[in-house]
Amino acid sequence: MASESTPSPFTTLGIVGTGAMGRGIAQLAAQAGLNVMLFDAKEGAVSEAQRFINGLWHRSAEKQRITSEEAQQYSERLVEAQELHALATCDIVVEAIVEKLEAKQGLFSDLEGIVSQDAVLATNTSSLSVTAIAAACQHPERVIGFHFFNPVPLMKIVEVIPGLRTDDEVTQRVNALGAAMGHFTAQATDTPGFLVNHAGRAFGTEALRILSESVTDPATIDRIMVDQGGFRMGPFTLLDLTGLDVSHAVMESVYHQYYEEPRFRPSPLTRQRLTAGLLGRKTGEGFYRYVDGQQQLPDEPAIAQASPCPVWISQDDPDSAAQLAELVNAAGWPLESTDQPSSQALCLLTPLGEDTTSCALRQGLNAEQCVAVDMLAGLDKRRSLMASPITRPEMVNAAASLLNADGTPVSKLQDSNGFVLQRVVACIVNVGADIAQQGVAEPATINRAVELGLGYPFGPLRMGDHYGASRIMTILNNLLEATGDPRYRPSPWLRRRAALGMSLTDGPTS
Repeated sequence: MASESTPSPFTTLGIVGTGAMGRGIAQLAAQAGLNVMLFDAKEGAVSEAQRFINGLWHRSAEKQRITSEEAQQYSERLVEAQELHALATCDIVVEAIVEKLEAKQGLFSDLEGIVSQDAVLATNTSSLSVTAIAAACQHPERVIGFHFFNPVPLMKIVEVIPGLRTDDEVTQRVNALGAAMGHFTAQATDTPGFLVNHAGRAFGTEALRILSESVTDPATIDRIMVDQGGFRMGPFTLLDLTGLDVSHAVMESVYHQYYEEPRFRPSPLTRQRLTAGLLGRKTGEGFYRYVDGQQQLPDEPAIAQASPCPVWISQDDPDSAAQLAELVNAAGWPLESTDQPSSQALCLLTPLGEDTTSCALRQGLNAEQCVAVDMLAGLDKRRSLMASPITRPEMVNAAASLLNADGTPVSKLQDSNGFVLQRVVACIVNVGADIAQQGVAEPATINRAVELGLGYPFGPLRMGDHYGASRIMTILNNLLEATGDPRYRPSPWLRRRAALGMSLTDGPTS
């Protein structure tokens, strides 16, 4: 048995299935110094994969990213296995075949009769239970999940998922292999969606829920999440890029595997669009239209300039009030500093998880004068406002004009608990906190895996610390109270740490 600090390295890696994932894994393994044996049941598939990978190395050598000698060395490490039995000399075999449990179980059952008793069997599954795959094996202790992301060489993360019966030494060795291949190894427990796909459930599902409530349109939601939230792309651009045939299936799979957990509830909107064939970029139309592969974005509504009027700012959140007061003064609009606003004043509110209606009534204000501003991320790159159903149009126009006075774009929303950014961010943090509570992975691993695997500006627990755990708790509690929907119930991990003033990345699971 190898010691925990120095797990014995692998020398020969077999790959079954030479599609996009198998090719990427083969490329990394060869570059890491392993001999790689490629097998695919489809005739000519291995030769095609070798040509593809060698082409990548040849172009890298031409661009002087690697030397010609390195390209030749890597190429010599790629060997075709003419039949499955040729993998007998491998000390680890990674399967990257069709995502069907029976197929993977059958393959591993066959491999057990071929490879040595010490060889590791690794599955690149993204959604199936590693424990279930291993259950068909005589030696489930050597079966492990080794889940890469597409494109494998560019996505610098691999999930290492031990099944319930996986040997600890196998886990150590595969973790070391992932690191040797140049990737961050995120060890996670064998739960639905593992770590990254589990953590990604909130981004799209909450955006879809906002859309289903007619709060605003997909383009506005995307603009808010990119400009205010700092995400690389909005949820609807991402859904179109991935394709609803893939995204909706994952939503339903995780939801049902968690026995209808409300936090993961899919939306009827994607089921309807899937049925209609509006899959996204691949079909030329999804939440957006695509012409020659180019996304067709609707123009952003222009903001009409209004004459200055008196402005009164709620003191619910003194920091937010100070930022708004600075903006009002910079625009040269008159600012009322009385306890109660005059009947002519535009009243600016700064709710967390409340809608304009509730926030105005709670403070004893005339809702006809009230407009709410989302202050969760400050006022830097985009500003979101929403009015109550009875807010006077001139007050809405005045608020939009004021917020746009320095040229910063403004998004107008229908009255909603939590605007757009607050709702999506709070749900992301809450799901991440529950992943920590369940012990799926260590907090630092959760953050780094999500940043690498999903491209979020912060991992979910870091995101909670960035915006403030107590603010996230307020948003969730107000959403839960207003809707009665258990999808918004705060995770115990979040609730305890917010109450204690702790970082979400610290402390034991309790």
